[in-house]
Amino acid sequence: MMSAETVRYGLIGAGMMGREHIRNLALVPGAVVTAVSDPDTEQRTLSAAAAGGARAFASHQDLLASGLVDALVIASPNDTHMAILGDIFAAPRALPVLVEKPVCTTTADCERLAVSGAAHKAPIWVAMEYRYMPPVAELISEVRAGTVGQLRMFAIREHRFPFLAKVGDWNRFSERTGGTLVEKCCHFFDLMRLVAQDEPVRVYASGAADVNHKDERYDGRVPDILDNAFVIVDFRSGIRALLDLCMFAEGSYWQEELAATGSAGKVEAFVPGPARFWPGGGERASEILVSPRAPKNPQRRTVHVDETILKAGDHHGSTYYQHMGFNRVVREGGAVDVSLADGLTAVRIGLAAEQSIREGRAITL
Repeated sequence: MMSAETVRYGLIGAGMMGREHIRNLALVPGAVVTAVSDPDTEQRTLSAAAAGGARAFASHQDLLASGLVDALVIASPNDTHMAILGDIFAAPRALPVLVEKPVCTTTADCERLAVSGAAHKAPIWVAMEYRYMPPVAELISEVRAGTVGQLRMFAIREHRFPFLAKVGDWNRFSERTGGTLVEKCCHFFDLMRLVAQDEPVRVYASGAADVNHKDERYDGRVPDILDNAFVIVDFRSGIRALLDLCMFAEGSYWQEELAATGSAGKVEAFVPGPARFWPGGGERASEILVSPRAPKNPQRRTVHVDETILKAGDHHGSTYYQHMGFNRVVREGGAVDVSLADGLTAVRIGLAAEQSIREGRAITL
Protein backbone atom coordinates (compact mmCIF):
# COMPACT_ATOMS: atom_id res chain seq x y z
CA MET A 1 0.00 0.00 0.00
CA MET A 2 1.24 3.50 -0.78
CA SER A 3 -0.09 6.95 -0.05
CA ALA A 4 1.69 9.01 -2.71
CA GLU A 5 -0.49 10.90 -5.16
CA THR A 6 1.32 9.52 -8.20
CA VAL A 7 1.95 5.84 -8.92
CA ARG A 8 5.02 5.39 -11.15
CA TYR A 9 4.73 2.39 -13.47
CA GLY A 10 7.50 0.40 -15.11
CA LEU A 11 6.57 -1.48 -18.28
CA ILE A 12 8.48 -4.68 -19.05
CA GLY A 13 7.79 -5.61 -22.67
CA ALA A 14 7.20 -2.59 -24.88
CA GLY A 15 5.45 -4.00 -27.95
CA MET A 16 1.86 -3.78 -29.15
CA MET A 17 0.22 -4.82 -25.89
CA GLY A 18 2.67 -2.73 -23.91
CA ARG A 19 1.52 0.39 -25.77
CA GLU A 20 -2.11 -0.54 -25.07
CA HIS A 21 -1.20 -0.50 -21.38
CA ILE A 22 0.46 2.91 -21.83
CA ARG A 23 -2.64 4.38 -23.51
CA ASN A 24 -4.90 3.08 -20.77
CA LEU A 25 -2.66 4.16 -17.90
CA ALA A 26 -2.80 7.67 -19.38
CA LEU A 27 -6.53 7.61 -18.51
CA VAL A 28 -5.99 6.51 -14.89
CA PRO A 29 -5.77 9.46 -12.46
CA GLY A 30 -2.38 9.67 -10.78
CA ALA A 31 -0.74 7.02 -12.98
CA VAL A 32 2.43 7.74 -14.93
CA VAL A 33 4.70 5.39 -16.88
CA THR A 34 8.24 6.42 -15.92
CA ALA A 35 10.24 3.52 -17.36
CA VAL A 36 9.99 0.92 -20.12
CA SER A 37 12.22 -2.01 -20.99
CA ASP A 38 12.51 -4.15 -24.08
CA PRO A 39 15.49 -5.77 -25.84
CA ASP A 40 14.17 -4.47 -29.17
CA THR A 41 15.43 -0.93 -29.75
CA GLU A 42 12.55 0.17 -31.95
CA GLN A 43 9.84 -1.12 -29.61
CA ARG A 44 11.27 0.45 -26.47
CA THR A 45 11.85 3.75 -28.29
CA LEU A 46 8.26 3.83 -29.58
CA SER A 47 6.85 2.97 -26.17
CA ALA A 48 9.03 5.45 -24.28
CA ALA A 49 7.80 8.17 -26.62
CA ALA A 50 4.17 7.02 -26.25
CA ALA A 51 4.60 7.33 -22.48
CA GLY A 52 5.69 10.95 -22.82
CA GLY A 53 9.42 10.44 -22.55
CA ALA A 54 9.75 7.56 -20.10
CA ARG A 55 13.25 6.27 -19.40
CA ALA A 56 14.05 3.37 -21.76
CA PHE A 57 16.08 0.31 -20.77
CA ALA A 58 17.31 -2.59 -22.87
CA SER A 59 16.86 -5.03 -19.97
CA HIS A 60 14.26 -5.45 -17.27
CA GLN A 61 17.06 -5.96 -14.75
CA ASP A 62 18.23 -2.38 -15.35
CA LEU A 63 14.69 -1.11 -15.01
CA LEU A 64 14.30 -2.95 -11.69
CA ALA A 65 17.56 -1.43 -10.42
CA SER A 66 16.63 2.10 -11.49
CA GLY A 67 14.45 3.03 -8.52
CA LEU A 68 12.12 4.83 -10.91
CA VAL A 69 8.96 2.79 -10.40
CA ASP A 70 6.36 1.90 -7.76
CA ALA A 71 4.57 -0.84 -9.73
CA LEU A 72 5.28 -3.10 -12.69
CA VAL A 73 3.38 -4.24 -15.78
CA ILE A 74 4.74 -7.29 -17.64
CA ALA A 75 3.70 -7.42 -21.31
CA SER A 76 6.60 -9.40 -22.75
CA PRO A 77 6.36 -12.67 -24.72
CA ASN A 78 4.74 -15.52 -22.78
CA ASP A 79 7.82 -17.66 -22.33
CA THR A 80 9.77 -14.79 -20.73
CA HIS A 81 7.37 -14.25 -17.83
CA MET A 82 8.86 -16.92 -15.60
CA ALA A 83 12.41 -15.52 -15.66
CA ILE A 84 11.21 -11.92 -15.33
CA LEU A 85 9.06 -12.79 -12.32
CA GLY A 86 12.03 -14.59 -10.79
CA ASP A 87 14.10 -11.41 -11.02
CA ILE A 88 11.25 -9.35 -9.59
CA PHE A 89 10.87 -11.73 -6.66
CA ALA A 90 14.62 -11.53 -5.99
CA ALA A 91 14.75 -7.71 -6.03
CA PRO A 92 15.40 -5.90 -2.73
CA ARG A 93 12.09 -4.00 -2.93
CA ALA A 94 8.89 -5.99 -3.39
CA LEU A 95 6.90 -4.23 -6.10
CA PRO A 96 3.24 -4.82 -7.07
CA VAL A 97 2.98 -6.63 -10.41
CA LEU A 98 0.34 -6.79 -13.13
CA VAL A 99 1.46 -9.65 -15.37
CA GLU A 100 -0.14 -10.36 -18.73
CA LYS A 101 -1.75 -13.72 -19.33
CA PRO A 102 -0.64 -16.44 -19.58
CA VAL A 103 1.42 -16.04 -16.45
CA CYS A 104 3.54 -19.01 -17.62
CA THR A 105 3.45 -21.67 -20.34
CA THR A 106 4.26 -25.11 -18.88
CA THR A 107 3.04 -27.37 -16.09
CA ALA A 108 6.49 -27.37 -14.49
CA ASP A 109 6.53 -23.57 -14.43
CA CYS A 110 3.05 -23.56 -12.88
CA GLU A 111 4.37 -25.66 -10.02
CA ARG A 112 7.48 -23.52 -9.51
CA LEU A 113 5.60 -20.24 -9.74
CA ALA A 114 2.99 -21.33 -7.21
CA VAL A 115 5.80 -21.64 -4.66
CA SER A 116 7.95 -18.63 -5.57
CA GLY A 117 4.98 -16.30 -6.05
CA ALA A 118 3.54 -17.13 -2.64
CA ALA A 119 6.60 -15.60 -0.99
CA HIS A 120 6.34 -12.25 -2.81
CA LYS A 121 5.40 -9.50 -0.34
CA ALA A 122 3.47 -7.33 -2.80
CA PRO A 123 0.32 -7.88 -4.88
CA ILE A 124 0.47 -10.02 -8.03
CA TRP A 125 -2.47 -9.42 -10.39
CA VAL A 126 -2.81 -11.61 -13.51
CA ALA A 127 -4.26 -9.69 -16.47
CA MET A 128 -7.47 -11.47 -17.45
CA GLU A 129 -9.09 -8.74 -19.48
CA TYR A 130 -12.35 -10.44 -20.42
CA ARG A 131 -13.64 -10.17 -16.85
CA TYR A 132 -13.71 -6.40 -17.28
CA MET A 133 -15.51 -5.98 -20.59
CA PRO A 134 -18.68 -4.08 -19.59
CA PRO A 135 -21.08 -6.50 -21.38
CA VAL A 136 -19.35 -9.49 -19.77
CA ALA A 137 -19.51 -7.80 -16.37
CA GLU A 138 -23.26 -7.28 -16.92
CA LEU A 139 -23.71 -10.95 -17.82
CA ILE A 140 -21.93 -11.95 -14.61
CA SER A 141 -24.14 -9.57 -12.62
CA GLU A 142 -27.27 -11.13 -14.11
CA VAL A 143 -26.07 -14.62 -13.24
CA ARG A 144 -25.25 -13.53 -9.68
CA ALA A 145 -28.69 -11.91 -9.38
CA GLY A 146 -30.38 -15.24 -10.17
CA THR A 147 -31.72 -14.26 -13.59
CA VAL A 148 -30.90 -17.67 -15.08
CA GLY A 149 -31.86 -19.60 -11.95
CA GLN A 150 -29.42 -22.41 -11.24
CA LEU A 151 -26.62 -22.14 -13.79
CA ARG A 152 -26.07 -25.35 -15.74
CA MET A 153 -24.30 -24.33 -19.00
CA PHE A 154 -21.92 -21.56 -20.01
CA ALA A 155 -20.87 -21.19 -23.65
CA ILE A 156 -18.26 -18.85 -25.12
CA ARG A 157 -17.85 -18.34 -28.86
CA GLU A 158 -14.90 -16.33 -30.11
CA HIS A 159 -14.79 -15.98 -33.89
CA ARG A 160 -12.05 -13.51 -34.74
CA PHE A 161 -9.03 -12.52 -36.80
CA PRO A 162 -5.80 -14.56 -36.94
CA PHE A 163 -2.86 -13.99 -34.63
CA LEU A 164 -1.16 -10.71 -35.43
CA ALA A 165 2.49 -10.42 -36.43
CA LYS A 166 4.77 -9.90 -33.40
CA VAL A 167 8.43 -8.98 -33.03
CA GLY A 168 10.53 -12.06 -33.69
CA ASP A 169 7.37 -14.01 -34.63
CA TRP A 170 7.35 -15.47 -31.14
CA ASN A 171 3.61 -16.16 -31.26
CA ARG A 172 3.84 -18.62 -34.15
CA PHE A 173 4.99 -21.65 -32.15
CA SER A 174 3.53 -23.48 -29.17
CA GLU A 175 6.93 -23.86 -27.55
CA ARG A 176 6.95 -20.14 -26.84
CA THR A 177 3.23 -19.45 -26.36
CA GLY A 178 2.09 -22.58 -24.54
CA GLY A 179 -0.21 -23.23 -27.50
CA THR A 180 -3.24 -21.30 -28.72
CA LEU A 181 -5.48 -22.64 -25.94
CA VAL A 182 -3.03 -21.28 -23.37
CA GLU A 183 -1.90 -18.09 -25.11
CA LYS A 184 -5.25 -16.97 -26.47
CA CYS A 185 -7.79 -18.78 -24.36
CA CYS A 186 -6.61 -18.95 -20.76
CA HIS A 187 -8.72 -15.84 -20.04
CA PHE A 188 -11.81 -17.72 -21.23
CA PHE A 189 -11.06 -20.58 -18.86
CA ASP A 190 -10.62 -18.02 -16.09
CA LEU A 191 -14.00 -16.57 -17.04
CA MET A 192 -15.59 -20.02 -16.90
CA ARG A 193 -14.39 -20.48 -13.31
CA LEU A 194 -15.55 -16.99 -12.38
CA VAL A 195 -19.07 -17.45 -13.78
CA ALA A 196 -19.47 -21.01 -12.49
CA GLN A 197 -17.92 -20.21 -9.08
CA ASP A 198 -16.61 -23.74 -9.24
CA GLU A 199 -13.47 -25.73 -10.06
CA PRO A 200 -12.91 -27.84 -13.20
CA VAL A 201 -12.46 -31.60 -13.04
CA ARG A 202 -12.25 -32.69 -16.70
CA VAL A 203 -11.27 -31.16 -20.04
CA TYR A 204 -11.83 -32.57 -23.51
CA ALA A 205 -11.10 -30.83 -26.76
CA SER A 206 -10.85 -31.12 -30.52
CA GLY A 207 -8.88 -28.66 -32.61
CA ALA A 208 -6.47 -28.18 -35.50
CA ALA A 209 -4.35 -25.78 -37.54
CA ASP A 210 -6.46 -25.75 -40.69
CA VAL A 211 -6.25 -22.35 -42.40
CA ASN A 212 -3.93 -19.72 -40.94
CA HIS A 213 -0.13 -19.34 -41.31
CA LYS A 214 0.20 -22.43 -43.52
CA ASP A 215 2.26 -20.55 -46.10
CA GLU A 216 4.63 -19.06 -43.50
CA ARG A 217 8.11 -20.42 -42.81
CA TYR A 218 10.49 -19.55 -39.98
CA ASP A 219 13.92 -21.14 -40.36
CA GLY A 220 12.15 -23.74 -42.49
CA ARG A 221 9.51 -24.45 -39.85
CA VAL A 222 5.75 -24.16 -40.33
CA PRO A 223 3.82 -22.58 -37.42
CA ASP A 224 2.13 -25.19 -35.23
CA ILE A 225 -0.42 -23.05 -33.40
CA LEU A 226 -4.08 -24.10 -33.56
CA ASP A 227 -6.50 -21.82 -35.38
CA ASN A 228 -9.78 -23.51 -34.35
CA ALA A 229 -11.04 -25.69 -31.51
CA PHE A 230 -13.94 -26.83 -29.40
CA VAL A 231 -13.18 -27.24 -25.69
CA ILE A 232 -15.57 -28.64 -23.06
CA VAL A 233 -14.82 -28.14 -19.37
CA ASP A 234 -16.72 -30.14 -16.75
CA PHE A 235 -16.99 -28.67 -13.24
CA ARG A 236 -17.39 -30.40 -9.87
CA SER A 237 -21.02 -29.30 -9.51
CA GLY A 238 -22.01 -30.67 -12.92
CA ILE A 239 -21.93 -27.28 -14.65
CA ARG A 240 -20.50 -27.59 -18.16
CA ALA A 241 -18.71 -24.89 -20.12
CA LEU A 242 -17.87 -24.75 -23.83
CA LEU A 243 -15.38 -22.73 -25.83
CA ASP A 244 -15.93 -22.45 -29.59
CA LEU A 245 -12.82 -20.80 -31.07
CA CYS A 246 -12.23 -19.88 -34.69
CA MET A 247 -9.38 -17.60 -35.74
CA PHE A 248 -10.30 -17.30 -39.42
CA ALA A 249 -13.69 -15.68 -38.92
CA GLU A 250 -12.82 -11.98 -38.88
CA GLY A 251 -15.90 -11.22 -40.99
CA SER A 252 -18.17 -11.94 -38.00
CA TYR A 253 -20.13 -8.96 -36.69
CA TRP A 254 -19.71 -10.18 -33.11
CA GLN A 255 -16.25 -11.30 -32.04
CA GLU A 256 -17.43 -12.80 -28.75
CA GLU A 257 -20.82 -14.30 -27.96
CA LEU A 258 -21.37 -15.63 -24.44
CA ALA A 259 -24.40 -17.49 -23.12
CA ALA A 260 -25.13 -18.45 -19.51
CA THR A 261 -28.11 -20.82 -19.31
CA GLY A 262 -29.83 -22.16 -16.22
CA SER A 263 -33.05 -23.52 -14.82
CA ALA A 264 -34.91 -20.21 -15.21
CA GLY A 265 -33.55 -18.76 -18.43
CA LYS A 266 -30.60 -17.51 -20.39
CA VAL A 267 -28.43 -14.38 -20.50
CA GLU A 268 -26.27 -13.62 -23.53
CA ALA A 269 -23.58 -11.01 -24.15
CA PHE A 270 -22.50 -9.92 -27.63
CA VAL A 271 -19.18 -8.11 -28.05
CA PRO A 272 -17.80 -6.62 -31.30
CA GLY A 273 -14.15 -6.87 -32.25
CA PRO A 274 -11.65 -3.99 -32.34
CA ALA A 275 -12.80 -1.01 -34.38
CA ARG A 276 -9.49 -0.74 -36.23
CA PHE A 277 -10.12 -4.10 -37.90
CA TRP A 278 -13.68 -3.26 -39.01
CA PRO A 279 -14.63 -1.47 -42.25
CA GLY A 280 -14.79 2.24 -41.59
CA GLY A 281 -13.05 1.90 -38.24
CA GLY A 282 -16.12 2.90 -36.24
CA GLU A 283 -16.81 1.69 -32.72
CA ARG A 284 -19.78 -0.66 -32.35
CA ALA A 285 -21.85 -1.08 -29.21
CA SER A 286 -22.14 -4.38 -27.38
CA GLU A 287 -25.45 -5.92 -26.35
CA ILE A 288 -27.08 -8.03 -23.63
CA LEU A 289 -30.04 -10.34 -24.27
CA VAL A 290 -32.06 -11.73 -21.35
CA SER A 291 -34.36 -14.63 -22.27
CA PRO A 292 -36.49 -16.02 -19.42
CA ARG A 293 -38.16 -19.41 -19.87
CA ALA A 294 -41.47 -18.01 -18.69
CA PRO A 295 -42.92 -15.74 -19.73
CA LYS A 296 -41.18 -15.97 -23.09
CA ASN A 297 -40.25 -12.33 -23.50
CA PRO A 298 -36.61 -11.76 -24.51
CA GLN A 299 -35.26 -8.33 -23.63
CA ARG A 300 -32.30 -6.88 -25.54
CA ARG A 301 -30.34 -3.83 -24.40
CA THR A 302 -27.29 -1.95 -25.57
CA VAL A 303 -24.22 -1.62 -23.35
CA HIS A 304 -22.58 1.75 -23.85
CA VAL A 305 -18.87 2.28 -23.18
CA ASP A 306 -17.10 5.64 -23.29
CA GLU A 307 -15.50 5.96 -26.72
CA THR A 308 -12.24 7.32 -25.27
CA ILE A 309 -11.88 4.11 -23.28
CA LEU A 310 -12.78 1.97 -26.29
CA LYS A 311 -10.17 3.70 -28.43
CA ALA A 312 -7.40 3.09 -25.90
CA GLY A 313 -7.11 -0.58 -26.85
CA ASP A 314 -8.39 -3.66 -28.64
CA HIS A 315 -10.21 -5.24 -25.69
CA HIS A 316 -13.52 -3.34 -25.50
CA GLY A 317 -12.49 -1.12 -22.60
CA SER A 318 -11.41 -3.93 -20.32
CA THR A 319 -7.75 -2.89 -20.05
CA TYR A 320 -8.80 0.46 -18.58
CA TYR A 321 -11.15 -1.05 -15.98
CA GLN A 322 -8.51 -3.62 -15.07
CA HIS A 323 -5.94 -0.86 -14.50
CA MET A 324 -8.35 1.10 -12.34
CA GLY A 325 -8.66 -1.95 -10.09
CA PHE A 326 -4.92 -2.63 -9.99
CA ASN A 327 -4.19 1.04 -9.27
CA ARG A 328 -6.62 0.93 -6.35
CA VAL A 329 -4.83 -2.10 -4.88
CA VAL A 330 -1.43 -0.43 -5.29
CA ARG A 331 -2.66 2.72 -3.54
CA GLU A 332 -4.94 1.29 -0.87
CA GLY A 333 -3.98 -2.34 -0.41
CA GLY A 334 -6.48 -5.17 -0.32
CA ALA A 335 -6.92 -8.31 -2.39
CA VAL A 336 -6.36 -8.45 -6.14
CA ASP A 337 -9.27 -9.48 -8.37
CA VAL A 338 -7.27 -12.08 -10.29
CA SER A 339 -4.77 -13.90 -8.10
CA LEU A 340 -1.68 -15.80 -9.14
CA ALA A 341 -3.59 -18.99 -8.27
CA ASP A 342 -6.37 -17.94 -10.66
CA GLY A 343 -3.83 -17.33 -13.42
CA LEU A 344 -2.11 -20.66 -12.87
CA THR A 345 -5.40 -22.58 -12.90
CA ALA A 346 -6.34 -20.98 -16.22
CA VAL A 347 -2.99 -22.05 -17.70
CA ARG A 348 -3.47 -25.62 -16.44
CA ILE A 349 -6.89 -25.82 -18.12
CA GLY A 350 -5.40 -24.55 -21.38
CA LEU A 351 -2.53 -27.02 -21.20
CA ALA A 352 -5.03 -29.83 -20.53
CA ALA A 353 -7.03 -28.79 -23.60
CA GLU A 354 -3.90 -28.82 -25.77
CA GLN A 355 -3.02 -32.27 -24.39
CA SER A 356 -6.55 -33.54 -25.03
CA ILE A 357 -6.23 -32.58 -28.70
CA ARG A 358 -2.80 -34.18 -29.07
CA GLU A 359 -3.81 -37.43 -27.36
CA GLY A 360 -7.45 -37.68 -28.42
CA ARG A 361 -8.79 -38.21 -24.90
CA ALA A 362 -10.35 -36.41 -21.97
CA ILE A 363 -7.90 -35.06 -19.39
CA THR A 364 -8.74 -35.28 -15.68
CA LEU A 365 -7.54 -32.35 -13.62
